Order: sequence, then C-alpha cells, then structure tokens
Amino acid sequence: MPAPNEALLISGRKQRGADALPFKIVTGHGVFVVPVFSRASRLTLAMQEAEVMEDCYTQQGITLAVHAVIAFKVGDDHESIAAAARRFQGDQTQMPTLVGRIFSGHLRSIIGSMTVEAIIREQQTLSDAIVDASKTEMARIGLAVDSLQISSIDDKGVGYIRALAAPHQARVDQEAKVAQAAADRQSAMAQQESVRHQAEYARQTAIAQAEYQAQIDQAQQTAAQAGPLAAARAQQDVIAERAMVAQKAAELRQAELIAEVVRPAEAEAERIRALARAEADATKLSAEAAAAQDRIALDQAIIQQLPEMLRAAAQGLQGANVTVLDGAEGLNSVVASLAAQGVTMLETIRTGLRTAPAAGAEVTPLHGKVAPTA
Repeated sequence: MPAPNEALLISGRKQRGADALPFKIVTGHGVFVVPVFSRASRLTLAMQEAEVMEDCYTQQGITLAVHAVIAFKVGDDHESIAAAARRFQGDQTQMPTLVGRIFSGHLRSIIGSMTVEAIIREQQTLSDAIVDASKTEMARIGLAVDSLQISSIDDKGVGYIRALAAPHQARVDQEAKVAQAAADRQSAMAQQESVRHQAEYARQTAIAQAEYQAQIDQAQQTAAQAGPLAAARAQQDVIAERAMVAQKAAELRQAELIAEVVRPAEAEAERIRALARAEADATKLSAEAAAAQDRIALDQAIIQQLPEMLRAAAQGLQGANVTVLDGAEGLNSVVASLAAQGVTMLETIRTGLRTAPAAGAEVTPLHGKVAPTA
C-alpha cells in the first residue's frame, strides 16, 4: 500500500488498449501484486527543493549573481505521474538537478531583458515571469512548480546596487536620523516627564511621610501623656475617694459625737431643766402652800378677833340714840350693816396683810383694830 505522498507503479503484465501505459499507477489505496508476474516500485509525490545560483547579465550589461530557490513536486494527475515515472523512475534524485537547469536558462533569459532597478524593485514580477516561462517544460516532465523565491541579488562588487541604494539609503539615513532625533526628543521629554513625575512622587511621598511621622509623633505624645494623665486621673479618683471616705468618717464621727456627747448633754440638760422646773414647781408649790397656810392662820386670827371687834362696835353703839324704823326689819338692817362692816374690815385687813406686811411682821389684834407690830 503506497504512502499518502507516494504513487505505486506496478509493471510486468501487459496493459490492454492502444494508449495503455507499460505500468499501472495506484495512489491512495492498496493493491495485490502477484510475485514473479508483477513488480511494484514507488514514485515520490512529496515536495522537493532545487537551488539556482547563476551569473546573469542585465539589460545594462551589468553582471548579477542571482540565487533562487524553487519548490516543486510531481503532479497529482496520472499523466504527470506517468511522465515523471518515465524520466525519473530509475533515479529520482535527478529531479532537482534537471529543475535547476531549466530555471537557470529561464532566469538568464528574463534578467537579460530587465534593468537592475527593475530587478531590484520588482522581484515578485521576476519570479512570476520565470515560473510562467517554465510551466510548459515542467509539465512535459510531469513536474509542477509550487513557488520560486529569489534569495539574493549581488552585483559582484561593482557597487551598482549600492550606488542605486545610496540616495535611498541617504534618505533613509536622514529619515532615520530625523526619526532618531524625534525619538531622542521624545525620549528626553519622556525622561523629563519621568523626572517630574518622580520628583512629584517624591514630594508627595515626603509629604505623606511627614504627615505619617506627625501622626506617629502625635500618637507617641498622646501615648506618652496617657500614662501621666491616667495616673493623675487615678490620683484624683483616689483623692476624691479619700475625701468621700474622710467625709463619711467625719459624718460618722459627728454622729458618734452626737450620740456620745450631744445627746447625753442634751439629755443631761433636759434632765437639769426638768429638775429645775420640778424644783421651781416645788418651790412655787411650797411658797403657795406657805402663803395659803399663812392666810389660813391670818384668817383664823382675824376670825378669833372678829367677835371682839363686833363687841367693840356694839359697845360704841350702846350709848347712841338710834332710831329704828320699819320695826324688826329696820333692826335687822342695822345688824346686817354691822356684820357687813365687819366683813369689809376683815377683807381690808386681809388685803393689807397680803400686800403690805414686811418680812417678820406680826399681826396683833387690838380690841377692834388691826395694827402691825415690829
């Protein structure tokens, strides 16, 4: 069975028909080959390469060394395979050599009709022209050209190509210099911009660092002050607590003093006042009792003297000429008047004794008169 890039050629049996080939071509599938009666050989259908290095004269008579590479292969149809088999079945390595020779002739022919400038500027046109010129010969031997590439063109040290390229090279160099200058300017501007950005970034970084440092310093100062402040607050709390304790102690001591001193003193004072009141009341009662006793004694003395006083009054009336009117009633009035006078005298004496007598005064009854005696 042939490979995908091979054609199997079977020979040995006589093919039928006037146009029949001396061998049978098989591609893409296998076939049974009878030993002794048939023989099978293989023809490559793979892509091959041929190189052409040829000195060619241009239309101006300038010699150019041209290097070209041709990619070719055996055609896929049976006619191309049969044509290639007839020519290269015995030695398939001859294909690149024959192809190189064919293209060398066409290359010299076509370059001879062109100028150096056209050859340099229109290399693709040159390649297409060479391929088109070789198609007939290549098809005759069963080959097909896939591509032709001109690798290099050299004027063999004459300098013509370099001279042609000089203006362009100068222009290119100038443009390159201009471009380089512009690039340098852009680079300088970019560097300056980068420097400005770096400076701005450094400034912002420095400001941020300064702000951070200020915040750190403030935090450190706050932390450093926090201890003394906390201690001061704690001391104030302690002092306040001690003041409260002292106040409580003072209040407790005051309560104790009130309970121990004031209350007993007040109780003692109240007791003394009560005793004083009691003594005063007792004294008053004693005085009143004494006065009452004196009055009773006085009243008894006066009462004892009253008959004498009445007798004295009666004796004073004994020699008087008294006219009694109204009979018994008139007499009773006289007696009542005398009694009333006696009572009045008794009250007068009693009042005088309550207000006038001095200490140690004594009352001595004298036949109807009361007089103080020393």
